[in-house]
Amino acid sequence: MAFGLVILGLIVMTAGAEVLVRGAVGLAKAFGMPSLIVGLTVVAYGTSAPELAVSIKACYTGQTDIALGNALGSNIFNVLFILGVSALVAPLIASKQLIRLDVPIMIGVSLIMWALAADGSIGRIDGGVLVLGLFFYTLVLIVLGRRQTASKTPDQPVGSALSKPTSKYLVAFVKIAIGLVLLVIGARWLVDGAVTIAQALGASELLIALTIVAAGTSMPELATSIVASLRGQRDIAIGNVVGSNIFNLLGVLGVSAVIAPNGVVVASAALGFDIPVAVAVACACLPIFFTGGRISRWEGGLFLAYYAAYVTILILAATRNPALESFNVAMFWFVIPLTTLGLAVSVKTWVCRKRECELVK
Repeated sequence: MAFGLVILGLIVMTAGAEVLVRGAVGLAKAFGMPSLIVGLTVVAYGTSAPELAVSIKACYTGQTDIALGNALGSNIFNVLFILGVSALVAPLIASKQLIRLDVPIMIGVSLIMWALAADGSIGRIDGGVLVLGLFFYTLVLIVLGRRQTASKTPDQPVGSALSKPTSKYLVAFVKIAIGLVLLVIGARWLVDGAVTIAQALGASELLIALTIVAAGTSMPELATSIVASLRGQRDIAIGNVVGSNIFNLLGVLGVSAVIAPNGVVVASAALGFDIPVAVAVACACLPIFFTGGRISRWEGGLFLAYYAAYVTILILAATRNPALESFNVAMFWFVIPLTTLGLAVSVKTWVCRKRECELVK
């Protein structure tokens, strides 16, 4: 019954997110916003609505471990799994705005979240600060989007979008409303089923949230990024992930901390392992995007391998498996150094190629 609730919740939420994103994208396109801005805001926020719905539901029932684990696990899943799969489908190209603005903001927000959680909780004031940060970030993106649109169509009046048929806006708003309703219903079923499974297996709510719930609520992002990658809309594929991660930290965690009676309690396990991993994953995006502004297939495969390693560590730790120590040693002394060396070689190769191009010019 519990597994049935989880599966049914995921199906309903995925359907709700699909309807929500369709309505939101239609509304954004009516105003002529660039695809990257649409990916970073409308698509990213829409596909992150399941995380928000699940975390709000969890906070109202006092299960803040699920709210925290859902946000952290989704961010880790988004970068390592979704970008990994998307890059395997087709190498992804990162725009200059992502490299110069959005990825650094994602890293900065991750570090701020870590600092706020250092005392063992993210209180209501901390949550308010995060929500305020989301407001200003969205405002900056809207301003950038309007500038880009104005530069491409200088003769078009700013308010010309309003002259379009009202029925298009009405249909978009109806889709958004239906999507939100489905998300709320699906989130309730998913949380109830996940908690029941956690109790039956003797696993912590944090572990379930970091794995099952996080992967489940990230299904809309996965579907959106893969479809966008297949269609060549790579700005949306990457922008969806980066925007979703920023929304998860500022919006999902922020709102959760504000509505939870005692804020979001940060477990020692999350503070000692999961939060540092989430920060490291965010930081890993910058050098990979920086080397030619692309994520190659081998880098996508590397992301997937690291996600498999992360889940393995979670399971070994939860089951107190003696193999955990050997696995950690192998990761720390062999896998991570080799990865660092590989990335360093990529950066050096890219710098050398860039210098050669400048000399030719």
